[in-house]
Amino acid sequence: MRFSDILLLSLRMFRARTLRTLLTILGMSIGIAAIFFLVSLGYGLQETLLERITTSDALATLDVSEDPGKSTTLNQEALEQIRMLPGVLDVIPALRPRGQATFRNITLDLDTLGASSDFLRLEHPKPLSGSIEFPGSRTVIVTSGIAKTFGVTAEEMLGQSLDFKLFLTDTEEPGKKTKAIGPTVFRITGIVESDSNTVFFSLDDVPEAREGPFQSAKIKAENASATASIREAILPLGFSVSSVSDTIEEANKVFRILQLILMIFGLVALVVSAIGMFNTMTISLLERTEEIGIMKSVGASRTAISLLFIVESLLMGFLGSVVGVAMGWLAGKIGNLLLNVVATRFGGEAVNLFSIPIWFTLLIVAFGSLVGLITGLFPARQASRIDPLDALRYK
Repeated sequence: MRFSDILLLSLRMFRARTLRTLLTILGMSIGIAAIFFLVSLGYGLQETLLERITTSDALATLDVSEDPGKSTTLNQEALEQIRMLPGVLDVIPALRPRGQATFRNITLDLDTLGASSDFLRLEHPKPLSGSIEFPGSRTVIVTSGIAKTFGVTAEEMLGQSLDFKLFLTDTEEPGKKTKAIGPTVFRITGIVESDSNTVFFSLDDVPEAREGPFQSAKIKAENASATASIREAILPLGFSVSSVSDTIEEANKVFRILQLILMIFGLVALVVSAIGMFNTMTISLLERTEEIGIMKSVGASRTAISLLFIVESLLMGFLGSVVGVAMGWLAGKIGNLLLNVVATRFGGEAVNLFSIPIWFTLLIVAFGSLVGLITGLFPARQASRIDPLDALRYK
């Protein structure tokens, strides 16, 4: 029997048992759609998070800070030592003293960060209003949390004056813990999104703070691949080193576990649908016992009979996978649309929470087809072993 004949006989199930075949395919589709939907949610969450924490500059950046367990100090000498390491393009220090600000006769104790515009660009805050650059002397950037604390909007604070005072560690007089700098009038030129109460100022505006010691520094490497060797060179100097790649690696571990858990939930639905397909193929075997006897009587081989059932189950598995992928994709689009409608209504930002790689789409179609193939193996084996005489007498 030619394979084309086997294929035509297998396609007969759509005409002879249309409703039962379609329901079996639908059951397989629901299982595949569940896997596709849940795994695409996992991939979408992963991509959304990584897009927000990674940029090309961030991947080539290291954060250096003092190690509390060691006596090393991040001063100008240490920065120069780091700057001379191979692969280092620039070292940008940051100072984080306590501060105090007065706005419209309201005084607030707050955190501060003294650095350069380059540092802020690598820090990658989200601007709400104005710029994250220091356009001139005595300019500061504040967070939206400060605006809320003062009871005004970000737009109302932009361009306004702020009386700003810093409390620096006095390195020249060890017996004195801190010394106050200011208050000095600064102009607010930018607002960034953050719930913290932080003011960003330029070290150029505070000469007393330029020599350090600093709490942290950002190291800009030539490229992302150079960060590993730079890290290994800095650790012996007694400083702590971290990077965005560390966060990415930990996030990927968490999301791999999440995707596995979601896939297991989807597999439960697929197992149920596979049982339904097995039941359909078994019933089909019983209904066609006499037909199989006739086919064997006219010369059909055991292999041809087996292929007849295997091709049927493979077709149902393949069609169920394709329809399931379409259903899962559509469910993801609808779910994403509804979530974004709710998010934007409550002042949030629209994001794409569902994403799936092409390779996984092809893999899941192949996997569904394989499930269909495996489901049909037992009925195919039983059909090939039927005795023609017993089959012709079967009622």
